[in-house]
Order: sequence, then C-alpha cells, then structure tokens
Amino acid sequence: MRLGLENFLDYLIQEYKGKRIGLVTNMTGVNHHLVPSIDLFYQHPDINLTALFGPEHGLRGDAKEGVKVGNDIDVKTGLPVFSLYGETRIPSKEMLDTIDVMFIDLQDIGSRYYTFIYTMANVMEACGKYGKEFVVLDRPNPINGIDVEGNLVEEGFTSFVGQYPIPNRHGLTIGELAILFQQEFHIACDLRVIEMTGWSREKYFDETDLFWVQPTPNTTTMDMMLLYPGTCLVEGTTLSEGRGTTRPFEFIGAPFIDGYELAKRINEKNISSILARPVSFVPTYQKHINVRCEGVQLHITERRKLDSYKTGLKVIETIAELYPNNFQFREPNEEGLDFFHLLTGTDRLKNIILNGTVDQYLEECKETALKFREKVKNYHLY
Repeated sequence: MRLGLENFLDYLIQEYKGKRIGLVTNMTGVNHHLVPSIDLFYQHPDINLTALFGPEHGLRGDAKEGVKVGNDIDVKTGLPVFSLYGETRIPSKEMLDTIDVMFIDLQDIGSRYYTFIYTMANVMEACGKYGKEFVVLDRPNPINGIDVEGNLVEEGFTSFVGQYPIPNRHGLTIGELAILFQQEFHIACDLRVIEMTGWSREKYFDETDLFWVQPTPNTTTMDMMLLYPGTCLVEGTTLSEGRGTTRPFEFIGAPFIDGYELAKRINEKNISSILARPVSFVPTYQKHINVRCEGVQLHITERRKLDSYKTGLKVIETIAELYPNNFQFREPNEEGLDFFHLLTGTDRLKNIILNGTVDQYLEECKETALKFREKVKNYHLY
C-alpha cells in the first residue's frame, strides 16, 4: 500500500511548487521507511515549508495528555512551531499569514475522544476563514474502517473529546472524517484529500506493511486501541484506566477492588471476545499514583467480534455493582464540566450504569451505529 504522504511526494508536488506550506504533524507523520514528513518536506527542493503546527502532546510527542504546549522553534529545522494545544486550539490569522497551503499528516486511532481529529477540524475552519487550501495526507484507521460502535454526542455535551455527533468508534480514516466534517457539519474550506492506495477497509494496522509509531504516550498496542472506544470511559470515573502502567486502557482497577472477584464476575457475563485476568499494579502517575491497585487486564480473544463500547460499559457497570460504596464518577471541574458526561456525550449513562440497565441502552446504540455507518458510506474513499 501507499500512504497519502507518499502519493503526494511522488505525483503531486509540482502542483504546490512555489507555495508556502504549513504542516500539522507529529512523530506519526512518517513514510514506509520511517522518514518523517517534516524532513521529507523540509529537504525537498520543490517544497517551501515555512511553518509547523503541533497537536496535543506536541510536535515530537513528549508532552503528557492534557498538558498545554507552547509555541517554539523546531531544533531540527529552525522553523516556527505553532502549538494547537496551548493558549489556542485554533490557528490565528497571524499564524496562517506565514503559509499559502496547510497540509496535515497525523495518525488517528479510530475513536471520537482522540483530539487530533478536532485539531484538524479547527484548522479546517481557520483555513476556510482566511482563504487557505487545506490538504489531508490520508492514513489508515488502525482498528479497521468497517466497525462502528457507540452513541452520538448530544447537544450540550460537545467538547474537545467529542466536538461533533460521531460514534465512539467511527470507522473512518482521517481524510474521510475531513470530508464528513465539511459536508455534514458545514466547515467551509477548500479541502483536498490525497488518498492512500492499496488499503482496504477491513484491514487492521498490523495487517498493513507499515511500522506502527504510537501517536501518544498511552497509545501502546493493537489491543489498547481496540479497547479504547469503550475503556476510555473509565477516565470519567475514579477508577484507574491503567495510565502510569505499561498497559493503559487494558488495565482497569482501584485500591478497593479484589481482582479475582472482579475477573470472575466479568467472565460470568460472557462479554463477546473478552477474557478478564486478575492483576495488581501501581500507577506511576495520574489516579492512585504510587498506590497498589487490584483489577483486571482485558484480553481480546477474537477481535473481529469485539464490541469495545459494550465491554467498557459492562466493566464499569460490574464494578459499580460489586462496590456500590466505593465506586464513584469524577467530580465536575472548576468550570462545572462533568468529564464523564463529556466522554459519553450524554447525561443519561450515569443513571443507566448505577441502575444496571446497560444492556437496554446498548440495543439503542446498535441502531445508532448502524444508521451512522450507512450514512457515512457516501464519504468512503476506499
């Protein structure tokens, strides 16, 4: 297969010769030989790269989640680096005055919580406002381009982990998302998607001939990415989602949990394609830092039958059932925002979990996901 980046460099460079180019990227923007798109652009005689733009975690991926990143000068190229996860998340006119065309080359992981896709949406809006062409160098959806899971973000619950009403697992590439944002959510910009060749929708990332470069510090394994559309919801509780361990979003636990009891109860629920194994772990940062937790590691037995959204909700529901006096959702922040509501995109799920009626809700979500999948076929490029 060939990436959008590689198709651009081999066939389309001359269309942009003489134009000042901006590039939104990070360490995931590499070709088949792991050469960064920054280097490929900067060193190419026919590309005038004038500015770099970094998403959450920064241009080189060394900032932790949620940490603001400042503007900088890139030590490798000497180019200005404008942070889109700092004082602003939307490029200003002054930033865009340094370019004629904006390119984006970022690896998404297929879930609506992932902020890279909203960085893209914000850049699209700014490019539309200030008359700049926007070009997406497309990359695979690593958890395949077929499966869709979850609910849609409801009005009043949009945020940077759910800016538009898309499901928890969206089944689209970043280029297809750009078209969806333009057409369905009315982002007016001069958009171009440079497609991949040789990628098909049923493929997982490890079925391609690409090397995996993790987009964020906690994006570790294929299992993590497959579970993430469901287990990311644990972040909205006081449970540890395994940050600060080697298996984030695969480990779930807390100091008050008996891992053997929890694993037994989860396995008794016969969640498709999931086996729970009791574990103990000590997070090195984030929730329960330096405190021994017990819980489970979720193991995937057959990934093509996995429903990660159901898995995440059923695990949270099980812990709430077993430990009603200890299980808690995170408190709203200083601005009164409830993080669990923002992750789930609704205020319905708290009561559903506490009342043990997740199964009924999941039936509704199946219909929602099916309708979304049919609707977005119009935007499929592959």
